[in-house]
Amino acid sequence: MRAARDHAGPCDGAGHDDDGMDETGPILTAPRRAFMEEARRAVLVTSGSSGALRPVPVCFALAPPPRDVLWTPLDEKPKQSEDPRRLARVRDILARPGVVLLVDRWDEDWSRLGWLRLEGSARLLEPDEGLPDEVEPAGVDDRDRDRFRATDPAEHAEAVAALRSRYPQYVAHALERLPVIRVSVSRAVGWGTALTTSPASRR
Repeated sequence: MRAARDHAGPCDGAGHDDDGMDETGPILTAPRRAFMEEARRAVLVTSGSSGALRPVPVCFALAPPPRDVLWTPLDEKPKQSEDPRRLARVRDILARPGVVLLVDRWDEDWSRLGWLRLEGSARLLEPDEGLPDEVEPAGVDDRDRDRFRATDPAEHAEAVAALRSRYPQYVAHALERLPVIRVSVSRAVGWGTALTTSPASRR
């Protein structure tokens, strides 16, 4: 059985699946952080009002350990709405904060494959000026909006600095004026190199 798992392909569902719940330590362990740091994007999945899932590719940055937290921006790339607070993923989070983030690595050398699925709770982290009344997202209950949105200038500034350090393109984006999605990770499930070593050590 062990040999079958070691040679499993990326699409057959085989392999070692580990929830990584360490009761005495962080969920984002050093191997998981190394795996995520080498990924340039992830897929964020939110849940719509009808129950339909909305996956969207995102940029992200990790908060320093031991915090099991990551940030993903609402940036100035072209979108359906000029105000990022009206995006579907934001409306979803303000009403239903449970999210999933998927990070994967593809390689033609299948011994280097891996994926990591993070489950957690998201909230909208506002900059210092907060959220003007005229741009309140429609269709969101006031109680949900207040529970899953916060103004924290210090953490917002930390998130912007981390995102700009990871993605130099964001130096030209006014992230300091835009909200950031904050995800607090509660569970991690991984397979392959996401559970073991960094790709550099596997070459």
